[in-house]
Amino acid sequence: MPSLLDALRQHSVIDCDTLDSEVAKSLGPFVDCTSNQAIAYFELTKVSNGDPSLHHEVLIRESARDADRLHEIRGQTSLPEFMVEIMMVKLQLLIAPYITGYVHVQTNPKLSYSQAGTVVNAQRIVAIFKALAPDFDTKRICIKIPATWDGLCACRTLEANGVTTLATTMFCMEQAVLASDANCTYIAPYINELKVHFETGYIDHNKAFAFCREAQAYYNAYNHRTRVLAASLTSVDEVLQLAGVNHITISPILLHALSRLDVSKTTKRPGQYFADEPAAKSLNALKYASILRDESAWKLAFTRSGFGTNEGKIIQAINYFSDFQEKLEELAGRYAS
Repeated sequence: MPSLLDALRQHSVIDCDTLDSEVAKSLGPFVDCTSNQAIAYFELTKVSNGDPSLHHEVLIRESARDADRLHEIRGQTSLPEFMVEIMMVKLQLLIAPYITGYVHVQTNPKLSYSQAGTVVNAQRIVAIFKALAPDFDTKRICIKIPATWDGLCACRTLEANGVTTLATTMFCMEQAVLASDANCTYIAPYINELKVHFETGYIDHNKAFAFCREAQAYYNAYNHRTRVLAASLTSVDEVLQLAGVNHITISPILLHALSRLDVSKTTKRPGQYFADEPAAKSLNALKYASILRDESAWKLAFTRSGFGTNEGKIIQAINYFSDFQEKLEELAGRYAS
């Protein structure tokens, strides 16, 4: 019998939120593969059963050698930072044969408030792909960038120069409208703030289902090319509520759960939430027009969105990702020559 995962594929494009190639290989088909610094850290620090060495020990050592070999690409970034980028690219290259769409690599979150730094970082990631896998189609690379003002301006520059982008850590329409104006290929609404994945028992009581639906309705109403890729899910029920969104990226734990559930034995019927009409206010483009090219006005509107709740969530996410970036750099530093 078909599983709930099979049923979901009738409503939305399903992506895998992992850097474990075995997940992509065994639970597919998937279109895109998403990732971030936290996912990269947990994958790179996995140990093999009965083996004290890291599961990806060889990949890490190869990355150190590649960092020396590709010194011309490195530019002004530090050796550990460069190694982190190489390791994330290598992990995605392992997954690429098992997906049909984009491989996603997130820029250094410590550059979240630097437009120029983010652009250079994204271009370097693309250059690493070209150096490590000359035959890989660079049109399959998607660069994930936190949806600050600076990050979204970087997306505008990159998209204009042929680099596919996803605006991540997305929580409100102010971000979503600017992302579509910047011509981002995707946005990633976080249904739950990032804290739910790292603090046991914590619950986000302001989940972003309504925002996710409003953003998609807005893009459809105004014929924007930007697609909604929902992320940061904690349960099967949350995944099912999102059926009908353009893309859903799902963690290995939830993918396994969905693949084991027989669709005929559940009362859950995916698709209804996105079939319902969104709030009419979400379709009013005029309310956002004045802030799209005005940095101060946009930042104030973003700060006031949810009475500061949404800005607080992206600040929290940048902190978490920056912490994992530093952990990855520390790991790289132990192998750097």
